[in-house]
Amino acid sequence: MIRVTIGTNTNRKAVTVDPNRTIKSVLDENDVNYITGTLHLDGATLQPGEINKTFAEFGITDSCYLISVVKADNAR
Repeated sequence: MIRVTIGTNTNRKAVTVDPNRTIKSVLDENDVNYITGTLHLDGATLQPGEINKTFAEFGITDSCYLISVVKADNAR
């Protein structure tokens, strides 16, 4: 099991998940909207398709941050 700090740039919580779960399944389970922002795993931006990879595939063995950075409506 790994500890994932999950959320947005304004709201976060810690959850414990199986490292063989996909990023997408954990985001969906925790009601994190990843459509309106950019996803970051331990500070690195996730690329298209990587949301369907598991934490184990990224080499996460202990803990990580999974943050959806939401762009403000009027930001450029």
